[in-house]
This record gives sequence, C-alpha cells and structure tokens, in this order.
Amino acid sequence: MPVATEEFRTAARVQASRLGRTGLEVVLVPHPIQDQTPAEIRARADAVVEEVVARLTGRR
Repeated sequence: MPVATEEFRTAARVQASRLGRTGLEVVLVPHPIQDQTPAEIRARADAVVEEVVARLTGRR
C-alpha cells in the first residue's frame, strides 16, 4: 500500500497502473516533507495511521 505526498499523486497512480494495479489507492500526506521537523513528520504520520492500518487489515 503506497504512501506518498500529494505532489506525487499522479506518479504513484501511473506506477501502480504499470504494475497492473490500476485500482490501488494511495494514502497521501501533505507535500513537502523534507523541510519538516521530526515533530511535524510525526503529526503527518499520525494523521494517516488509522487509514494505513485499516487498509492493511482489510477494515476499509
């Protein structure tokens, strides 16, 4: 299950399609991340962790 920043939404979908996974949904976080503090990165991860777990466990 891919996680990417919003900037790479299209690239993630294209890559998934080329790998035969056209219906694969990407979990997106705000872009950019390289200039964020560790606390800001944790906050972004916290914002999507429930969705990631739900998808990995089939609860979505």
